[in-house]
Amino acid sequence: MEYEVVHTDDVPTTDLSDVDEVPPDLQIKALDEALGTDDVQLKLWYFEPGEEIQYHAHAEQEELYYVLEGEFSLKLGRSGEEEFVDAGPGTFWIAKPEVGHGHRNVGDEEGVVLAIGAPAVDDPGLDPHEIDDE
Repeated sequence: MEYEVVHTDDVPTTDLSDVDEVPPDLQIKALDEALGTDDVQLKLWYFEPGEEIQYHAHAEQEELYYVLEGEFSLKLGRSGEEEFVDAGPGTFWIAKPEVGHGHRNVGDEEGVVLAIGAPAVDDPGLDPHEIDDE
């Protein structure tokens, strides 16, 4: 099909705590699977207060994030150059390949973040402290 339309209410929620290969133990909606995307990964991530995606990087994938709900503390930048940034609803940020990034819900309510990654490759994450700067 050349196009697809879905509503987030119709996309099943996946509990990642049931998937051993994928940390962290968060809830997601795999919009890319519902839409049948080929070249981009598209997920809604749900964070309870205190939950986080730890600081990591990807070898190939560029990731764009957008806060829909909640208050987050972002850790961004290459190893040794990390910065912490506050982010609330309406905030975008991007992490290029091999650039460290992570975020924690620091609010008292559930947080929701839209994550868009391209290319759509299996790029589970690297330790930014082990990436050689060339």
